[in-house]
Amino acid sequence: MAVTDLSGPDLSTARSTVDLNADLGEEVTDDEALLTVVTSANVACGFHAGSPAIMRAVCEGAVARGVSIGAQVSYADREGFGRRPLDVPHRVLRAQVAEQAGLLADLARAAGGAVAYLKPHGALYHRTRTDHEQADAVWAGWVDAGLGALPVLGMPGALLTLAATTGRGVRHEGFPDRAYTPDGALVDRSLPGAVITDGPEIASRALVLAPTVDSLCVHGDHPGAVEHAREVRAALEAAGWRLAGL
Repeated sequence: MAVTDLSGPDLSTARSTVDLNADLGEEVTDDEALLTVVTSANVACGFHAGSPAIMRAVCEGAVARGVSIGAQVSYADREGFGRRPLDVPHRVLRAQVAEQAGLLADLARAAGGAVAYLKPHGALYHRTRTDHEQADAVWAGWVDAGLGALPVLGMPGALLTLAATTGRGVRHEGFPDRAYTPDGALVDRSLPGAVITDGPEIASRALVLAPTVDSLCVHGDHPGAVEHAREVRAALEAAGWRLAGL
């Protein structure tokens, strides 16, 4: 399925640097191998996957390799891997985000590093594009954790708009291993063709997306994740892109 409406502004004349991120600490992939390829790590903060010990290990690996650390906050939904839409009251979600981000910040400092950005996970990621109340709760929790000066990574929508209007940074993200709808959203995972698993196709799509975004995400929760990340990185570097963390 071809990419239709790409997710960010055309940045091709402004820079030749792009970030490559993946979800780590989810207990379903080879974190050590991914850390040798990606430039930013979205670290699961325990609510959909992971644990303090795993978070600390990923942070230590990221610091050792110069990989940026991002807080991947989610709904409290380990059973559904954070991919089930939940109706969580504003005050509860705000506290949950603050708890997740605050814990990762502490663990990152203990590992000699620091959290560099926020990225919601799964259902929360998509919900905060269109639900202003949920977006506000996530942003408020991020601020409560003392991290509100740091950028938010995602696709255009309510959360990025909120971050931008408060004078904070936003980073636009693209997904070479996911199909897009004509209006620029991601195709629902339950539909055929939503998740792309062919490595060369993913790499080709990354080259199309790179001029339009700040960061490219290769999903880390499937068996081909490491090889796909390697293929994307090789294609980008061969095309003259410099990779750097957020």
